[in-house]
Amino acid sequence: MSNPVLKEYLDVILALAKDAGLMMLNTSGKNTQIDAKANFRDLVTETDKAIEDYVFSNLKKKFPGCNCIGEETYTGNVQIDDRPTFIVDPIDGTTNYIHQAPFCCISIGMMLRKELVVGCVYSPFLNKLYWATKNGGAFLNGIPIRTKPTKTLDKALIIAELGSADDEVKKKAVWANLQSLAWKIHGIRQFGSAALNICHVAEGACDAYFEFGCHVWDFAGGAIILTEAGGSLTDTTYLKEWDPLSRRILVAATPELAKQISETLPVHLEFQRD
Repeated sequence: MSNPVLKEYLDVILALAKDAGLMMLNTSGKNTQIDAKANFRDLVTETDKAIEDYVFSNLKKKFPGCNCIGEETYTGNVQIDDRPTFIVDPIDGTTNYIHQAPFCCISIGMMLRKELVVGCVYSPFLNKLYWATKNGGAFLNGIPIRTKPTKTLDKALIIAELGSADDEVKKKAVWANLQSLAWKIHGIRQFGSAALNICHVAEGACDAYFEFGCHVWDFAGGAIILTEAGGSLTDTTYLKEWDPLSRRILVAATPELAKQISETLPVHLEFQRD
């Protein structure tokens, strides 16, 4: 990494992510307070809240005046300005964490002057630590990673989540989109963590991932890991540039594959911005 400023931010983020991973490991299967948010499938534990508090308090000590955005303290209307802005999902894949399924992680993204410049995703249960900095490459456990050169649907393994929404319009849209792709590709996978989904594409384990309705904290950590690994990151309509606040994302190994997926999806849902 050649940028010493970004390295300072990254070093702090990596250390905090590792601490958060230990908190997840030490509390796995032991949470006594599990609450539902929007519905019975949208869950939060005391560990989600404790990790976010720990990460934010340490970031504010290290970088006074920084902006912190997190899932558990979100109150609506995300504001991103030129300050160093840390965007955190303390446990992405909380339902997996509660069930002791290994596909959960902490995700930390950092924006500087409204641009994503540092990202970290750490899954302690999988022993996978992903990170990237702008123009510095993407890494998994210290090894450089790259996306696959997959350009066509008939060669693709794609991730697509059902999501937790109870909205009937979204449910119908999700099924319509899944059916439009299902028999044209090698297969569809659902891992239950947006951040890890992006990283699976970045490391070449899958070829694409799309989702409607997630929030900026679900994507911020993984987005720069994906682009630094050579992947394509766009809005689901493909022609639009990806907007971190739009709640729509299309991740693919190559622009050619992203375009094919976008053109195949029959429904492109709109959501209220974060």
